[in-house]
Amino acid sequence: MSTQEFSSSNIPGIDVEPVSAWLAGNIADSEPPFTFDLIAAGGSNLTFRLSDSGGRQWALRRPPVGSALATAHDMGREWRIMAALGEAGNVPVPEMVAFCGDHSVNGADFYVMGFVEGRILRDQDSAVDMTPEQAEIATQSLLEVQVAFHTLDLDEVGLGDLGRREDYVGRQLKRWRRQVEAAGVREVPLLIELHERLSAAKPAEGAPAALAHGDYRFDNTVLDDQWKIAAVLDWELCTTGNPIADFAWSLQYWADPDDELSFLSDPPTVLDCFVRRGEVAERYAAQSGFDLSHLPYYAVFSWWKQACIVEGAYARRLKGMTGGMETTGDVHDIARRVDTMLAHAADMAAGVL
Repeated sequence: MSTQEFSSSNIPGIDVEPVSAWLAGNIADSEPPFTFDLIAAGGSNLTFRLSDSGGRQWALRRPPVGSALATAHDMGREWRIMAALGEAGNVPVPEMVAFCGDHSVNGADFYVMGFVEGRILRDQDSAVDMTPEQAEIATQSLLEVQVAFHTLDLDEVGLGDLGRREDYVGRQLKRWRRQVEAAGVREVPLLIELHERLSAAKPAEGAPAALAHGDYRFDNTVLDDQWKIAAVLDWELCTTGNPIADFAWSLQYWADPDDELSFLSDPPTVLDCFVRRGEVAERYAAQSGFDLSHLPYYAVFSWWKQACIVEGAYARRLKGMTGGMETTGDVHDIARRVDTMLAHAADMAAGVL
């Protein structure tokens, strides 16, 4: 796992002295001084590899530096979800260690959880040495875990009041359009047109409301040495919602070799060791028992939503907000990618919306 290393006086997102004092008082048997390495993956909530002088390691997670979506960066909510799942035991998550809600310590809520060692499939290089047998184990584990949290009894695990259970897609359509319009950086007429068409064509929800991770894919999980999911990470977008829509979102990350466009720039699943996206969908349908007849609609919705999220990233970059991450390249390439995604969604919408 790559990291960006900072000196103790230059760690965006970490006020070293008060945070170190808090850690020493709240993590049993920890041995200061602590070091903090920013894990260079994603630009949303920040995750640091936290180490003490004795060699013990944890992960420290906090909101990005600068303004952000309130619900996406609610540390207390993310902590609550993972703590509940850890206690229930049927969805693998890191051990939750300590939560800090005192903003005088670090300017924002943060929490500490166990650091789960293993392999994260972020790109082709991270999976290039996998055999078909290993890829099959990883694929099956990825599906089994998603079906597990899509069929959880929310009330039984203490998450029954996490959010509204009805009209997940309608809520998402309103939320992401509102975020784009609030940013106000440019006119995106195709985004608005697709929003209207998606709103008018919403299918009936074909499965009971479930825990929707919001961004479930290989690179938000850690594989153990047996190629099974050891931990699911990044629950920041989790809510109560339609599991079919949540699966459809995940499925767009499962790129096939002949795809012209992918959610990821270098997706590992294009490698020959992995099965193709259509088979993944068939397996999920068989294991979940859900009717996926409206999957084409949810695919269009997923690309529209991804375009909205990337448009938000464009707006933040224009304002100089990087969330503590280093950035390179032409910022306007982000806007061009949004336009490409919307055009792709519009092509997919033919005969669907």
